[in-house]
Parts: sequence; C-alpha cells; structure tokens
Amino acid sequence: MLVAGTDDGTYQVSGVTNSRDTTVEKVLDAPRGERVRKFDAVDGLFAATETGLYYSVDGDDWSDLHVPEETVWAVTVSPTGERIYAGTAPARVYVSSLPADAISPTNLDWHELDGFQQLPSRDDWGVPRHNNRARVRDLCIHPDSPNRLVAGVEPGGVHVSTDGGETWAERSDGVHDDIHSIHVVADGEYVAATGVGLYRTTNAGRSWTRLDENVEQRYFRTAYQYDGVLYTSAARVPPSDRWETAAAEPALFTCHDGTSLERVDSPRPDEVVVGWTTVDGTLIGATHRGTLLRTQGETWAIAGALPSSETIPGCYYTLAWSPP
Repeated sequence: MLVAGTDDGTYQVSGVTNSRDTTVEKVLDAPRGERVRKFDAVDGLFAATETGLYYSVDGDDWSDLHVPEETVWAVTVSPTGERIYAGTAPARVYVSSLPADAISPTNLDWHELDGFQQLPSRDDWGVPRHNNRARVRDLCIHPDSPNRLVAGVEPGGVHVSTDGGETWAERSDGVHDDIHSIHVVADGEYVAATGVGLYRTTNAGRSWTRLDENVEQRYFRTAYQYDGVLYTSAARVPPSDRWETAAAEPALFTCHDGTSLERVDSPRPDEVVVGWTTVDGTLIGATHRGTLLRTQGETWAIAGALPSSETIPGCYYTLAWSPP
C-alpha cells in the first residue's frame, strides 16, 4: 500500500509497480501532507499535516492525535516504539509515550520538550516570508542510537539531542540553515536537503560536506538512499510558480561515491521529484506536479499520477509504503 501526502489530502495508491493502471483514492481530507511516515516499531501510518498529526492502523480510517500545536510538519517514533515525537510550526518539539496497545487520541500525553527552545540560535530562526516563524521540517532517529534525536528547522539549521530530546546541541556549522528534509543513511550519517545545497555528514552533524558543488541546481526538497545509491532532484530556483518557468531547469540526480552528483535522464525532465519511497523493492518518486516515477533497472518510467493543485502545482508530495 502506497500512501501519499499532498497539498489537499492523503491518498492511497495502487498499481505503481507494474503495468496496471494506477488507482488513487483520497483517505484523509487534511491539507498539506508534509510527512507521511511508517515506522518499524509500531503498526500503522502517521500523517503530519497543516491541521494536525493523524494516525491510521490500516490506511483507511484516520484519527487526529491532538498535538498541542495544530500545524505538524514532522513526526518520528523511537526504535523501541515507546515514544512518539512531533515537530510543529511554530518551531517546537513535542513528545508522548506510546501505549502498548492501540494508539488513540485519548491515550497520548503530549508535552513540549522545553530544551529545544534553549538553543543559542533560537532567536535567529525564521524569515519574513514565513511571518518570521520557523518550523520543524524533519525529525529522525536511527535504531543504533535510540536516544539521539535529530531535528531539521526551516530556517534554523540542524540540532541534535542525545538524551531523547531533553537537551540539545546545535549541529549547523557547515550546512545551510534552510532545512527541508533530513534522510538517515546510517547511524550518524545524514543527508540534508536545503534551499541552498545538498549536504552530508558522517559524524552526526559535527561537520558537513556539500554534494552539489558540481551541478548548477541548488534548491533541494528531499533525498533518499536505496540499495547503496543516493537519489535526489533539484531546481535552480525556489518552487511555486517559478518551477513553471524556464529558469527552474530541474534535474534528477544520483550519488554513487558519497561526494558528488551525477545527472540521470528523467521521463519528466521539467519536473522536480519532491517525495521518495520504495514499494516491494521498487523505488518510487513523486514530482511537484504529482507524476509518479518508478525505476526500471537503470532507467525511469511513469507509474501514475497524484492530484495536483489547480493553482500552483503542488510542491508537497510525501510518500510512505506499508505492507498489505
């Protein structure tokens, strides 16, 4: 079951890995599905949206988990399945213990992790175009370091807690502060997609190297490593209507050596891939116009389409896969 978060709701998608026609069905009417996530430690799926954090056991019926802030941009679950974290706009991090039985809005106990507000750069987060409000765009944990919580803030950089979110350290030296997403490659190894470049760390953010020095595209929304290869896509300008102009020059890239990007052919060369996941061993990407792409060996094919905004093509497509 492929589940996609879009500008106008969350959808179930079938048929993307074979030649059958793709079918798409809306299952959650909540705008701007910023993160749709599946975690090994718990059953079900989570959707972080503009109107709350939602949970579904089966992908059909969804419940609002009532995070204290309405707009939730990020979610992660501890590898033991004991805690759930939510990142919001404005930029706050909340945590709740998870019950041993069914998850529901009535058995969560959200509270804010106040240490996140004590970071030295906190007062500098935010820009006028976002009403001077920063937002937590991503939260990540690797199973080998279950107490290390990584937060990406737009704009505000990367911050790491080694005690489950109680205290925090800034890890933004060498990475642009306009964080869009953080992909966990291995324990302590992350790739940060930003509004000005793609960055990699192998020491939990203590230092960063830039992967996009050899390309002209600089605006990255997300990256995803599959079978030892890093996949990403970028444009030369920020999104919205500017991605519909010649100035965008979007491109699809792979990274095999951990140091530089290599451009690859795309069946939609004028579209930026903004969401990734794997379905039954097939890599799937969703573009800013809602086109679904799938790998066919070393080439790409169109696998279907998601609904797209009637005004500005949607820049917010996120994907997750849950075994049936």
